[in-house]
Amino acid sequence: QVQVVESGGGLVQPGGSLRLSCQASGRIFSMYHIAWYRQTPGKERELVARIVTTGTRNYADSVRGRFTISRDDRKNTVYLQMNTLKPEDTAVYYCNVRFRDYDYWGQGTQVTVSS
Repeated sequence: QVQVVESGGGLVQPGGSLRLSCQASGRIFSMYHIAWYRQTPGKERELVARIVTTGTRNYADSVRGRFTISRDDRKNTVYLQMNTLKPEDTAVYYCNVRFRDYDYWGQGTQVTVSS
């Protein structure tokens, strides 16, 4: 069982920045594929960014150029740096850990972009 904990959400003005963190348990963190998803009421959860064990990154078109995903395997942590935030980025952000075809999710962290 992998425990996943997100942090770093909050309220920010349009154009501002936030950094989300995702910490996962386990001694083999470097073997996890990690992704950030987000969800708003009435909509399906959507992929925001993913970083796999090789370091390859993928981004949704809506965030490419504004968001950056990175990982620090020594700290068992993945980060999502979010810049130039827009009101449409408002959502609950979830961290997903995939290991050996199993998915583990955190509880989510709320990001609200509003003036």
